[in-house]
Amino acid sequence: MTPGVDLRRDPNEPEERNASRPFIARRRREWFAQSCWAAGDALIVLAATYTAAWLRYDLDLNSIVFLATTRFAAYAALIYLVLGLVAGPYRVGHLRGSFEETADIGRACLLTAVVLVLLALLTPWFDKVPRSLALLTPVMAMVGMFTLRFVVRSYRFGRTTTAGDTQKVIVFGAGFGGRQLIRGLRRDEGSPYVPVALLDDDPRKRRLKIDGLRVSGGLKNLSSVAAKTGATTLVIAIPSAETELVRDVRERAAAVDLQVLIVPTMAQLLGASFDSTDLREINLEDLLGRRKVELDDAAIARSLRDKVVLVTGAGGSIGSELARQIYRYEPKKLVLLDRDESALHGVQMSLTGRALLDDGTLALTDIRDLDALRAIFVKEQPELVFHAAALKHLTLLERFPLEGWKTNVLGTLNVLQAASEFGVETFVNVSTDKAADPSCVLGYTKRLAERLTAEYSTRGTGRYVSVRFGNVLGSRGSVITAFTAQIDRGGPITVTHPDVERYFMLIPEASQLVLQASAIGTDGEVMVLEMGEPVKIVDVAHTLIDLSGRRDIDIVFTGLRHGEKLSEVLFYPGDEIRPSTHPMVNCVEVPAISAERVLTVDTADAADTYRWMRDEAMTKSPMRGQA
Repeated sequence: MTPGVDLRRDPNEPEERNASRPFIARRRREWFAQSCWAAGDALIVLAATYTAAWLRYDLDLNSIVFLATTRFAAYAALIYLVLGLVAGPYRVGHLRGSFEETADIGRACLLTAVVLVLLALLTPWFDKVPRSLALLTPVMAMVGMFTLRFVVRSYRFGRTTTAGDTQKVIVFGAGFGGRQLIRGLRRDEGSPYVPVALLDDDPRKRRLKIDGLRVSGGLKNLSSVAAKTGATTLVIAIPSAETELVRDVRERAAAVDLQVLIVPTMAQLLGASFDSTDLREINLEDLLGRRKVELDDAAIARSLRDKVVLVTGAGGSIGSELARQIYRYEPKKLVLLDRDESALHGVQMSLTGRALLDDGTLALTDIRDLDALRAIFVKEQPELVFHAAALKHLTLLERFPLEGWKTNVLGTLNVLQAASEFGVETFVNVSTDKAADPSCVLGYTKRLAERLTAEYSTRGTGRYVSVRFGNVLGSRGSVITAFTAQIDRGGPITVTHPDVERYFMLIPEASQLVLQASAIGTDGEVMVLEMGEPVKIVDVAHTLIDLSGRRDIDIVFTGLRHGEKLSEVLFYPGDEIRPSTHPMVNCVEVPAISAERVLTVDTADAADTYRWMRDEAMTKSPMRGQA
C-alpha cells in the first residue's frame, strides 16, 4: 500500500465530492430510517382499521366486509403518509418517543381523521363500512404509534452498556438534573461515561426509576453501591447544589476512592440539556461559595431600567461585576467611574466587546477629588449610584491609615455630597463584614462610610443604603489568589492561624444581592447579605492543595496580623436584626455621623486620626425607641 494514499477514495472524483461522502451517507441512513418508520406506521394504520371494525361489530369477524374494509384501510394509510410528510413526523428526524415527535404524530392523525370524516360524509367511497371508522381508525393508529415508540425508547435507554473504555458512574440526584443527565449520557454515543446507579436522599424517590435506572438509596448507601457496581466516578446532578452538600458528597466519595464530577448551574447551561462534555471536576467555588440565589428580577428591573446608573470603582472585582449585572437590565446609560484607566478598558471590553474608550460611558476620576466628581454628576445626571470604590487590603491600611481615611471616608463623603447635591434617587454604599464590630483600619473606615451614608439619608429626598457582605471568591488580592500563587511556586502556603475563619461568597452572587438590596433597601439602613457558614482558612488551603493534585505542599502558620480577628461577624453586638422582603437579606440600623464632624478631623497626626476613627467606629447603633 502506498503511504499517504486513501484507497477508498476514487481518484477520478473531485475532492469536493469525496469530502461530501460522509454527509451523503448519513442522509441516506436517515432517509432509510424514516422510510422504515413510515412503513411501520402505515402497517399500524392498516391494523388499526381492522381492529376498529372488529370492535365496531362486537368482535364478530363474520360481519366485517373485508374488501371494503381493506380499501378503507389503504386510503387511510395513504392519507396519513401524505399528511405525515407535509405536517407530521416525517418532515424532520425526531428523537424517537420525544414530545416533538408525538406532537407531530398527533397532528397528522387529527388531520387524517378530518379528511376521512369528510370523505365518509361527502362521497360514496366508504358506503360499505361503518362511518365511525373515520374516527376510530386514526385514534387507534395514534395509540399504536405512541406505544411502539415508547417501547423502542424504553428499550434503547434502558440498556446499560459498558463496552470499551467507558467509565461507570453513580448519579447523585434523581430530580430534573439527574433525569436530564442520565438521558443525555445514554443518547451521547461518544460519551466516556455510562450511568450504572442512581442515588437520592429524598425517601419519596426510593421507588423512582429513570430510563431503567432505579434509585438505590441515599448517600449513606454510596459505599455498598460503589462496590456492587464497580463504579469509578460519582456525578452530582443537582445544578443548584449548595456548598455544604457538595462538601459532604466529596468527602464521602473520597472515602471510597470515587472521582467526583458535577453538572454546571442552570445559568451556565442557559437551559440546554446535559451531555458528557458539560461534566467537570469540583472546583473551589463549588466547595466554598456555591449557593442558590433567587432574585426579584421585576423589582430590580423597575429600579434600573431606563435609568442613568453610575458605578464608582467600576474597574474592581465587585464594581466590574456589578456593571455587568446592571448592563443586563438595560439602563438608559451606565457610567463607569474609576481612577485606573486599564481597569476601565477591561470592564468596557467585557460589557460591549469593544473598548475604544470613546463612547462617553467612562469617567476617569478619583473619588478624593470632589470638584471632579461634581463635574461628572453635572454632565451625567445619574439617578442611581453604586459606590464600590475603596481601598481594601487590611495589612497595607494598617501601615498607611491616612490612605484609608482619604479614600474610604473622605472619598465616600465626596461621592455622597455630589449625589445629594444633584438629587440622586438611590445611593448604594458597598460595605464589608469588617465594618461590624471593627478591629482594623479597613473596618473603621468602612463603618464610618456606613454612618455617613445613614447621615445623608436624612438630608435629601433620595434613598441611601449600605450593603454589607464578607470575602468574595476570586476578587483581586483575595486569599485564594495568594494561595494559588504559593502552590504554583511549590509552597509553602502561609496561614495566619489554624482557627481563623471567614465568610465566602461568589462575585456574581454578591453583585446580584447588592442589586436586590438596592431595590428593597430601607432608607438609612445597612442591608446585610446572607453568607452561609464561615469556612476555616486552613481548610481552604487544604482544599486548594487537594485540587492541585500536589501532596508536597506544606502549610506554615505565621500568626495573626495587627487588626486581624479569628472570626468575622456580620452584625455589631447588640444590633437589632430585622428581616427584609428577601430571605437572603437582613437589615440593621447604624448611628449617623455628620459630614461636618468628619471634616473637622485634623489628620496632621496619623496616630490621633487612627484613635479618632477607632472610637467613632465603635459607636453602637441605638436600640429602637432610644434617642
